[in-house]
Amino acid sequence: MKSSILPDFFTRLYTEALTPAFWQKAIGIAFAAILILAFFRILQVIASRTLRKTMPEPKAQLIRKTIRYTGYVVVIASILQSMGINLSALLGAAGIAGIAIGFAAQTSVSNLISGLFLISEKSFQLGDVIQAGDITGIVMSIDLLSVKLQTFDNKFVRIPNETIIKTNVVNITRFPIRRLDITVGVSYNSDLKKVIELLKDIAAKNMYALDNPEPLILIDKFDKSSINILLGVWFEQSKFVDLKNSIIIDIQERFGREGIEIPYSKIDLYIKETSDARQSQIQPDGPIIRDPPVIH
Repeated sequence: MKSSILPDFFTRLYTEALTPAFWQKAIGIAFAAILILAFFRILQVIASRTLRKTMPEPKAQLIRKTIRYTGYVVVIASILQSMGINLSALLGAAGIAGIAIGFAAQTSVSNLISGLFLISEKSFQLGDVIQAGDITGIVMSIDLLSVKLQTFDNKFVRIPNETIIKTNVVNITRFPIRRLDITVGVSYNSDLKKVIELLKDIAAKNMYALDNPEPLILIDKFDKSSINILLGVWFEQSKFVDLKNSIIIDIQERFGREGIEIPYSKIDLYIKETSDARQSQIQPDGPIIRDPPVIH
């Protein structure tokens, strides 16, 4: 017996569309679909509340999405079955198409596997600030195919999981405190011991800098026009902007009062005076007279 899917379905749909039994059956199918979706929705809420206390948010989010998509699949399968569509033949046709789609979906499969590694590794979680390559932002979601970030200038960035796995990722907010490193250049004529004491005092008086751990002060190197000194100040991660702005202002004002020069690059220009310019200075009101060329 010859089996077909869509032609028989459309023929039957055309002949039964105007009958009362068809609409009664359609209403029953819609009501059953609503009940199935409501059941999976309740199951998703229960799982969310249960897993919130015992499982990290990325894994709980993955389970919630799995339950939701499973509900969609059950509803679609139930509707097709109720409408008399041969699902076995449909799945067989889908299997043949799946082979062709599989070759084109290798990247998605790679991202899927990478997403499982990210969730299990727990390198970062929702709400963390990470830097992946040249992109820095707040983690909004960790999905099976990608990680979604919100940058500090309020842009939405989607990074494939495979890219995250292959890239060096910096979790900026993993630990409660961080260190701000500022390089300060001083003149070669400066008293370095005095400069070090001034930097210690500036760090100690800054309200956003932590006393423990102590600030790091390191004479870094001899640069072209200055001696560079590294000042490393520890702070709570939420005070980054406040500390950076205030301590740079403190250094500039304090060095100015103490007479510590912060050198900057200077360019000296030398203007070469030409013979025409000298001649014009001798004869400012007259034209410049040159000897005519000699023709042999």
